[in-house]
Formats: sequence, structure tokens, C-alpha cells
Amino acid sequence: MDQETIQRAEIQKAVTKGLKSLATAPPMTLSQWASDHFYLSAESSYVEQRWSAYPYQRAILDAMSNDDIREVVFKKSARVGYTKMILASMGYFAHHRRRNQCVWQPTDDDAAEFVKTEIEPMLRDVVVMRDVFPSYMQRSKHNTLRQKVFLGSTLHIRGGKAAKNYRRLSVDVGYLDEADAFDRDIEKEGSPGLLAAKRVEGATFPKMIFGGTLKLKGFSLIESRHDETAAQFQFHVPCPNCQAEHVMRWGGKDVPHGFKFDFNDPAGVVHHCPACGVGYTQAEYLNVWELGRWKAKDGTWIDHAGRFRRPDGALAPTPPSVGFSIWTAYSPQVSWEKLVREFKGAKEKAKTGDTSELKTFVNTTLGEAWEEDVEETDVDLLKKRAEPYALRTVPMGGLILGAGVDTQDDRFEITVWAFGRGEEMWIVDYTVLSANPAQRESWDKLDAYLQTRYLHAAGQMLSIEAVAIDTQGHHTHSVYAFCRDRAYRRVYAIRGDPAAGKPIKGKPSKQDVNENGKVQKRGVKLWHVGTDTAKDLIHNRLALTQPGPGYMHFSDQLEDAFYDQLTAEVRIVQRTKSGEESRWIKRKPGARNEVLDCTVYSLFAAHALDLHRFTDAMWQVLADRVAPLQSDFFSAGAMPAERVEDDVADDGAAVPPQAAAAAPSEPAPRNYDNGGSDWIPDRDNWL
Repeated sequence: MDQETIQRAEIQKAVTKGLKSLATAPPMTLSQWASDHFYLSAESSYVEQRWSAYPYQRAILDAMSNDDIREVVFKKSARVGYTKMILASMGYFAHHRRRNQCVWQPTDDDAAEFVKTEIEPMLRDVVVMRDVFPSYMQRSKHNTLRQKVFLGSTLHIRGGKAAKNYRRLSVDVGYLDEADAFDRDIEKEGSPGLLAAKRVEGATFPKMIFGGTLKLKGFSLIESRHDETAAQFQFHVPCPNCQAEHVMRWGGKDVPHGFKFDFNDPAGVVHHCPACGVGYTQAEYLNVWELGRWKAKDGTWIDHAGRFRRPDGALAPTPPSVGFSIWTAYSPQVSWEKLVREFKGAKEKAKTGDTSELKTFVNTTLGEAWEEDVEETDVDLLKKRAEPYALRTVPMGGLILGAGVDTQDDRFEITVWAFGRGEEMWIVDYTVLSANPAQRESWDKLDAYLQTRYLHAAGQMLSIEAVAIDTQGHHTHSVYAFCRDRAYRRVYAIRGDPAAGKPIKGKPSKQDVNENGKVQKRGVKLWHVGTDTAKDLIHNRLALTQPGPGYMHFSDQLEDAFYDQLTAEVRIVQRTKSGEESRWIKRKPGARNEVLDCTVYSLFAAHALDLHRFTDAMWQVLADRVAPLQSDFFSAGAMPAERVEDDVADDGAAVPPQAAAAAPSEPAPRNYDNGGSDWIPDRDNWL
């Protein structure tokens, strides 16, 4: 072959390669593209393998790639494969359609995490993406946590809290992931759905995809957006017995269809068909799920090619917006037996007044919004159930003490609660210490009080095991210094966080301590307390009427002010900078609520001790130490008040033994970290 022929062949090869990126691929739906190319990465999948769509996923995928559909809303639970579907969509629109995209996550941290754990593994493992992503595995301005630049298109990744993250973007496809976790009003510029949708308005084929698990009823962006779509679909499966198509539902004890089970035999769970009433197992469901189809209330359904059809089978117009809803039972990723066990655990915890796990079950398993049922607590009813036991003593059943301290400019307010099995609670003390937190003497006075030992009905003396002190106010650094020097005694510096869904014991952050003009860098851990979550729990527990797990006991020596402050707040819908939210606020402006706040902090102390995770065996260890059977010669109720009268100071504060003498020397630090639960295995040193 002569040189000219060789050169011509090389030129032809180079031209062909250069034009390849401009070639138009044959029409292909997203479900077809995913079947051919998509891959489940090890970092975010139970099993690393090629993609194989579940029957209910195909129509959703094809709706995402249908140019006639401008909006797809997916109202879902966990474990139904939604994240993988939007990842496949991102790959499809970058590789096959060459369209600009943007995905918004609730926060910047969520966005960065999504890139690292989902997008980058997808770009690595879906081989065809390398054809359009030359910056793969390169450090480049085209390959960052905020954007991935492909041949012919760009994928932007943004957090959703700042209004600036919705500006200066013009894209064809927008995704709002976990939409219910976004603020409802972004910096007073509008809802995240509205701001994101503005970014696709100029596109030839604009597309918005909303998805996520629902949270609070009446405040769910996903639920409202879903209900506004032109057509809403649910996945119907044929009954293995009578072939009648129906939606699978959780049901309930008062309805004949849905899931039926015995808590003592979760493996026997079956779903009862609403048509014939016959129950079928998960294995029988998986034998027929390929025959399932998405249907709307008017009978419109979606065929296996993603086309919309009327009840008689004739083609129907494609709706401009489509809503899908599905929940965990449809997915083979989790067994029905496991769902029953999760529900059982949530129901048992709800009996103690803690509805957090039941709320999680409704949101993430049933795929439904949680409806708060919070009313004002009846103060008079609480007073009537007061019991005849003396304050500053610990009744039978109370096994470990936790305290909460509220810091005011002229006083410390303190509640001490005893906790028993199942977090049953007894108020042991409510004290107001006159103080000036700007003076060292006042902190010494608080320190002496926190070392009070309380007489237990079984004859033991109990100390406070954990203390939470609020840092908000005018004396933040004084609180920091006090807590830092007593970390070995589990004295915690805390700060309330009223945001919805925050755990009672959040994550800590290191804070500088400014004392005597000197700054100690990262000197103390500041713990964040989910105050609304704690108040929900307290309210639910106050509604319990029978002693047992979660029940709150009150001494008949408490004054009316205690009850008034404990019930000073009510949950209402309130307009905030983030939009309308359900919040706890004072029933009357100016009402005092220190008892409620201190009880919230006492709950944090209990969670810091991990009492909410204690097993029966762990509670029994405490019971054997505090109230051994051979020592149980006192009544289960009151201790005579005169037993502690000598230990009460003029201002009403309980004073530890020998408080008037020299201040007690500090015990040697124990082998645990403030804020952890390393002390639990060291059972010999609990008390």
C-alpha cells in the first residue's frame, strides 16, 4: 500500500472519529438504554451487577424520557430503586440525548455526597459514559463536585438551600431529589419546585423530575406536586387466585383486605385480595408481578412500551404531567416478614409515647405522609394523677438519674428525672437556684447541687449520672467552661435545634472556650438537641394513662407552676422564613416554659446515656444494683419527706451531704469520652 493510500485511510479514520460525537443515535427509550448500558455500582447497591429493571420501574423510566411529558412526580417509600432510576436518567440524557441537566439536593453537603457515592461510581461503571465524558478520572474544571461536562451537554449539581443555586442555569432536565427535605420557601424567593422549574422554561423539551419520601401531612412538597399532576397512577398486580387487578395496601385490623399477620409469626404474613379475600405470599406475588401495570382512577393504563391507553385498550393522549406512587412491599429488596417486624417494633415503641419509629415506618415504608395528632395537654388531668411520693427521693422503678439545666441571667432552673425500664420517668426534683452566671460563686453553687445524692426507696443513694446545660443566652462561654471542666462527669453543653425531624441527641461540634481572656481552641463539644422531636415525645408521653414504659410520674408535692410550665407550649402551623411549618410555640406570649425546656434537656441526658437503647438485661443490671430484691422493704410509692428535709437549703435547693464543708475533690476521670456510650460496658462503675 502506497503512502498516499495510508494517509487517506488515517485521515478518514480521524474524521470518522471526530464526527462520531455528532452522530444521531437511533431512537431509544430510557428503559431500553438502561437495559443495554446501566450498571449497579458496588458503593450504592446491595449487589454489584448489570441493571435489570423491576416491572414497576419500566413505565416510570419511559415517562422520564418521553418528550411529551414535561413533569414526572414520584411519591415513594424507601427501597424501591428511585435513586438508580434518576442516575440512569442522567446517564441517558448525557449519552443518548446530549441535554443539559441539573440535580438539586436539599443541602450542599447532600449534593457533594450524592456526587461521590452515586454519580461518580455511575460514570466509572457505565462504560458508554466514557464516550461522552473525556474528563473521566481527570482533575479538571470539567469534572468537579458542582458540574460534569460531557460532549454536547453539562450536568450541574447544586444544594437547594440558597437561592443563588437556582440562578444563571439554563437546562433541559431538572431533578429535585428528596424534595420534602427542602425549605418550603428558599430565602423568601419562592418554593424550590418553582425556582427549579424556571431553569427549564426555555428548553425545547423541558422536563422536571420530582421524587422522594414524604414527611409531614399538609407540608409535603412531593404530595402536593403529585396531586396537581394531570394523571396519577398506581401499580396494580393480578391476584394469584382470582386474577383481579388491585393495588397492594398495608390495610389494617378493621379492613378485610391488605396485609394480615400475627406478630408472633411474622413469617406467615400474606396479602389479602380485595376482590376474592384470599391471601397470597410474597413468593406468589413475585410469580405474577411481571403482569402488573400502572393504572389511573379513570382506568387509563400504561402498556409495556410506555404508551398510554384507555380502558378499552385504545391509545390515549399522553398527559403533560404524570404522578406515580409506590411503596416498599412492591420491591423484592425487602421481605414482607421484615416489614412486619419493623412495624411491630414501631408499634411497641409508640406505646411508650415515642412515635419516631412509627413515623419513619409511615414515611419510608408505606410511602405516606405522617399526620401529626398533637393537641394541648390537659393540665388539670396531670395534677389529678399526682402520686404520694416526696420530692428529692427516688420511687421504686426509678433506676438512673438525668438532669437538665436552663441558664437565665439571674438563676439556674433544674429538673432531675429518674428513668426506669422503657424510659418510664419520675420527677425527682425541680429547683430554682438564685444566681449570677457571670460570677464564679454561682457556678460553684450549681456544681454543688449537681453532686446531690438522692435517697432511693430501696435504701440506696443515687447520684445524677448525666447533665445537659443550655448554652443559649448571655453566658455561653461560661457554660462551655463549666462543661469542659466536668466532661468526665458527663456534663454536656447543649443547644436546641427546633428543625423538624432532628434527633434528640444530634451530632456535636467542637467549640472554642473563652475564659479569663484566654481562648482555648476547640475546647468543648457542643451537642445539638432536636427540641421539637423531644417535645413531641414529651407530649405523647403525657397522654399515656397507665404506668409503664414511657409513662411520666408526678409527685403530689409539685406546685401548680410546674404543670403550667411543662404544658406551656402547643404545636401549631406557623409561617417561617422557610414557609409554613408545624412548630411548638408558647400558648400565651410571655408564658414561662423553663420546666418544659429542662425536661427536654433531661431527655437529652437520658439519650446521652443511651437509655433509649437499653435491653432488658441492661435494665436488670441497674435494678439489681439499685433495688435488689432483699432490700425491697419500702413501699413502691412515697418516702417520708422528713427523710430529706435536713438536706434542703433556704432557697429550696437540695444540698449534697457536707456541702457546707470544703468542696469535694474531683474524682479521677473515668475511661470514657464525653458524649459516647463507652461507660456502658463498665457496669461495675455505673453507680
